[in-house]
Amino acid sequence: MLDKVLIANRGEIALRILRACKELGIKTVAAHSSADRDLKHVLLADETICIGNASATESYLNIPRIIAAAEVTNSIAIHPGYGFLSENADFAEAVEKSGFVFIGPTADTINLMGDKVSAIASMRKAGVPCVPGSDGPLSEDMDKNKTIAKRIGYPIIVKAAGGGGGRGMRVVRTEEELETSIRTTKAEAGAAFNNDIVYMEKFLENPRHVEIQVLADGQGNAVHLGERDCSMQRRHQKVVEEAPAPGITESMREKIGERCRKACIEIGYRGAGTFEFLYENGEFYFIEMNTRIQVEHPVTEMITGVDLIKEQLRIAAGQPLSVEQSQIKIHGHAIECRINAEDPKTFIPSPGLIKMFHSPGGLGVRWESHIYSGYKVPPYYDSMIGKLITYGESRDEAIARMRHALNELVIDGIKTNVPLQQKIMADENFFNGGTNIHYLEKKLDAEV
Repeated sequence: MLDKVLIANRGEIALRILRACKELGIKTVAAHSSADRDLKHVLLADETICIGNASATESYLNIPRIIAAAEVTNSIAIHPGYGFLSENADFAEAVEKSGFVFIGPTADTINLMGDKVSAIASMRKAGVPCVPGSDGPLSEDMDKNKTIAKRIGYPIIVKAAGGGGGRGMRVVRTEEELETSIRTTKAEAGAAFNNDIVYMEKFLENPRHVEIQVLADGQGNAVHLGERDCSMQRRHQKVVEEAPAPGITESMREKIGERCRKACIEIGYRGAGTFEFLYENGEFYFIEMNTRIQVEHPVTEMITGVDLIKEQLRIAAGQPLSVEQSQIKIHGHAIECRINAEDPKTFIPSPGLIKMFHSPGGLGVRWESHIYSGYKVPPYYDSMIGKLITYGESRDEAIARMRHALNELVIDGIKTNVPLQQKIMADENFFNGGTNIHYLEKKLDAEV
């Protein structure tokens, strides 16, 4: 097992990683910015080291400083968490070349799956179903592009190969819009991602967002751990996640999960990963793979009993997977609500001092957060301050527990999106299950 791990992240995921390390007897180093000296995991770590000022570019996104921090603390490995540098191939390569273990896939795999065009090509080859599209980058030949769009059928969506997080995409409904949309998306992609390659896909009007969690050890072993539904979104950002996905049968789960499992083996994947799909009319369509741990990983842990962070650490230490596919059983239902420090109506961030905090409890309730009474939420980073997860024998029970847990949660001194989450849990269509990715956005727009 790894002797000492440097945690190159902040907030609740850093605390989650620290807890897993502690359970495995691994020493921890908290690499933090000057604004994060009072973070919970910093207070609990075996060692701490400041890697820069509050700005993420001078701290959590600064590769040389993180490598140097690992060197001076004699760390063995670096865990990137999610966000920041977690899917940065240059970072993964720098970590390995500096003699440390990167807790995640190889740089080559991150590059392969980080470019949407190469990712789709590799998934098609592995037999994973993909959205009908251009099957490669679009050229400057607009007549050819129009022919491709006509073959696919409007509406189509132009996407940046290096995009993500809802950025670098544009829906096109008529041929007249196509040329302008391609050129605009290319320009935006070049500026935002330093990669102006774009491709084209069929635009699905009312899909759900369903994803498959996988683990692979890079030694020829891989498992899938069922699916999550992440369709409750606002501006392409997930708000509520649940597992398993409503309406997905065991045979459907096994079919798509097995394809993902085999794809992991074919591309030599190592670590935790997620295959993201659009799901419509009973069909799965691959859109991208996240080569890291996901924010919503707890709901999968709740229904499978598998600790995904511990598995990441074991895999990084060179150990084979501790579970086989036949041992993975789905039991019960879990729901996660992301709790953000923001105005629940305007969604403007609300940093500041938490004057009073009380976490919810009870059977089947899990609270993942770094906040506490007296903690000051800084204005420099993502507004998410916690994740509330509930588990039940049935989906109805998980929802009932979430309703009570949200009512019990007290975060005083700043605004949070708890009222929005309460509204979602009381929504009849959410309760019935199977809402699409546009549902929440339309619901909020109608209320303005």
